[in-house]
Amino acid sequence: QVQLVESGGGLVQAGGSLRLSCAASGRTLSNYRMGWFREAPGKEREFVAAISWNDMSTSYTDSVKGRFTISRDNAKNTVYLQMNTLKPEDTAVYYCAARVGGMSTKYSKYNYWGQGTQVTVSS
Repeated sequence: QVQLVESGGGLVQAGGSLRLSCAASGRTLSNYRMGWFREAPGKEREFVAAISWNDMSTSYTDSVKGRFTISRDNAKNTVYLQMNTLKPEDTAVYYCAARVGGMSTKYSKYNYWGQGTQVTVSS
């Protein structure tokens, strides 16, 4: 089992920044891929970014490229999502997820999920 706990959400004005954290525990994560997803009211959960725990490979959805950065701290077993130049359309509940296997943008491929953290961007 892997436990994931997100933090760092909040209310920010358009153009501002937030950093989300996802603390992972329960297993050695060297073979895991970690992802961030988001779900806005009335919309499906969508992929935001992913990172491999054992190398530097990353993946982003087009709408956040150049604004968001995913990273991880192996010593702290924590994954981060630095979000800059936030837009109102980034408003959503953000979830951290983990899976064993290759990188994936599909939420159905992820085995473990955090409880989510709300991000609200005002215009």
